[in-house]
Amino acid sequence: MTFDDLRQFALALPGVEEGSCFGTPAFYVRKKFLARLCADSATLVIKVGEDRAMWIDLFPDRYYITDHYRGYDAMLVRLDQANAEELRDLFEKAWRRAAPKRLVAQWDAVRSAVSEAIP
Repeated sequence: MTFDDLRQFALALPGVEEGSCFGTPAFYVRKKFLARLCADSATLVIKVGEDRAMWIDLFPDRYYITDHYRGYDAMLVRLDQANAEELRDLFEKAWRRAAPKRLVAQWDAVRSAVSEAIP
């Protein structure tokens, strides 16, 4: 899994913009932080909310935190161990928590219409 793969996931979501955070590439929705690449370019910081402990317990080789992140609702992801589907899901959940409700509702309506149109 590469940062370019994540970039594709991120920029496919409405309102997501690429910027920087602490000098590394990052993603925001309406100026709210979603994720960023760490300086080592092999680790991603992603906002995860209350599910963080579950992900770390299930896949400690992929997901972890350091003391710095204990007080935040974010976790670290080893990109070389990351599962694309899991990371796509985590990113969409981060987006849903941060995006304005109207934007999420519009996205859900479009996805619903597309899935109904496909037999």
